[in-house]
Amino acid sequence: MTASGKTLLVTGGSRGIGAAVCRLAARAGYRVAVNYASNEAAAEAVVAEIKAGGGDAFAIKGDVGNEADVIAMFEAVDRTFGGLDAFVNNAGVVDRKARVDEMSVERLERMMRVNVVGSILCAREAIKRMSTLRGGKGGSIVNLSSIAATLGAPGEYVDYAASKGAIDTFTIGLAREVADEGVRVNTVRPGIIDTEIHASGGQPGRVAAMRNAVPMKREGKAEEVAQAVLWLLSDAASYTTGSIVNVSGGR
Repeated sequence: MTASGKTLLVTGGSRGIGAAVCRLAARAGYRVAVNYASNEAAAEAVVAEIKAGGGDAFAIKGDVGNEADVIAMFEAVDRTFGGLDAFVNNAGVVDRKARVDEMSVERLERMMRVNVVGSILCAREAIKRMSTLRGGKGGSIVNLSSIAATLGAPGEYVDYAASKGAIDTFTIGLAREVADEGVRVNTVRPGIIDTEIHASGGQPGRVAAMRNAVPMKREGKAEEVAQAVLWLLSDAASYTTGSIVNVSGGR
């Protein structure tokens, strides 16, 4: 899965699965743009680690739920790397555990703006650069969904599950739309993964509490998800598009 000289943009690349993808991609030879929304120090730490290992990376701030930020982010990649070969649509948000009848419209609008609209905006900009119809040389996009899309997350965050269900459908449609333009589009659905997202949703103990619900009886690691992402990005997956890969321990 070597990618010497290829360029990759990862949204939400400063922590968790996104950071793991950035590190693994750099080791594979990608030049990596590490997007972050607010935690500059974390993003710069990922960049520093990549550079210390002999790789090439830079950090770029941007809220994927803001169209102007999305456009500026991709333009920064154009200026710095001169093109884009691969894109990982990883940035997303979760919220506090709640029933649907307790959810505010502000929560719902934020969830869909970042997780759905933001992902589509980013994919739009990636396609503009990759599609042979647009003068590009092709490329690969991997979206990050969640096993919650198949389980519904009742009593926790049905809105988050719904947003990830939208990503699954979007992946299939976009993959078929650009299949003959040199662009492959796939999705990875993580299950219970040991990252900071659970704490950001107000459930720092969720991984331990859910462990026995996983057939493999353990949580996954961000690096295990990153391996699936890198395979889908690579030429080893050259005949794979519109696919959804579960990395969920059998859940």
